[in-house]
This record gives sequence, structure tokens and C-alpha cells, in this order.
Amino acid sequence: MEIDHFCAGVDEVGRGPIAGPVVAAAVILDPARDWSALRDSKRLTAARREQLAMQIRTEAIGFAIAEVDVESIDRLNIRQAALLAMREAVEALEPAPRSALVDGRDLPTLPCPGEAIVGGDGSVAAISAASIIAKVHRDAGMHELHARYPDYGFDQHMGYPTALHRQRLESLGPCPAHRRSFAPVRAVLSVGEPPLFDPHP
Repeated sequence: MEIDHFCAGVDEVGRGPIAGPVVAAAVILDPARDWSALRDSKRLTAARREQLAMQIRTEAIGFAIAEVDVESIDRLNIRQAALLAMREAVEALEPAPRSALVDGRDLPTLPCPGEAIVGGDGSVAAISAASIIAKVHRDAGMHELHARYPDYGFDQHMGYPTALHRQRLESLGPCPAHRRSFAPVRAVLSVGEPPLFDPHP
């Protein structure tokens, strides 16, 4: 797909955690600006992501963020929830993009032509920008969850199933932020909870 000035980069974060939402972002970069510092968000420190997120928010032509909550993840499964978040981010983008480049193998249903690019968060600047915006937004949300449920350490693991998180989950049981369709959470649910489907068909 030929990249024009109104091509959006799209990415999501939060498929792997067992708590918190999945978040997607869509970004249209201004080609007149210098975006050479953009990288896949996973390759950047938290401080550098914050700096670049500010640059993206102030210098991009447009950006939008969408998130799908835990209840919807449990209802839809994580793959469909991530696709939904990406679609909603593109739909919210102003100006509306003429095309979209999406990180990964899955292409959501979009209001414009789209192309999925494996490794796009490390090779396409607009997708890198989307990964940074989405990651910074989700991390901020996990810090808010930490303030509500401080015993789980959400500010340290961001909902990923680290050893610390698993230990706290097993000792405390799940809180409302946990994805009950995910195996580590299902394993500690009370007997009275209804059975849940496998989120990874």
C-alpha cells in the first residue's frame, strides 16, 4: 500500500496481561516533522516513551486512543477485543485517514483500506507512534488501578503475569480488574463462579 500523508499507523497493547484493558491507538504523523527517534514502545524506557508521547500528541496531524474493558475481553476473547480497540481508534481519528497500516498479522474491520504489517511497530514510524501512545495511556491506567487495588502491584507489572502478580493473585484472589477468562485467574476463582471459555481459541 502506498503511504500518503493521511495514512494512519495503528497498534494495540495489552494482549498478554491478565488484568486491565486492551488499548489501541491510531496516529497520523505530520511528514514535515522529524520522527527519526520513534521506535517500538517495547524498546524504549518509560521516561523516553513519555517524552515521545508528548511530541506525538503535540506534533502529529491527529491521534486517537480506544480501550476495551475487562468485561468485554472476557465476553469477546482477547483477539477480538484487540481488533475492536484498533477499529474504534481508527474510527475516532480526526481527520479521518485515507488508509491504515496495522501492526501484526490481524487486520481489523476498518472504515478505510488497511494493511497488516508484521513487525510494523519497529519499521513504520506511524505504527511506532501508535504503540508509544497506546503503551503510555495503558500504563497510566494501570497506575490508576494500583491506587484502587494497591496490594496487587499493578504499578510494577502492569497486569502481566509476573511471579509477583501470580503470588498476589493466589493469596488475595482476583479483583474487578482481573480478566476472569484467562487461565491464571480462572485457577483461583471461587467454586461458585460460573465456568468460562478459553480466550485463546
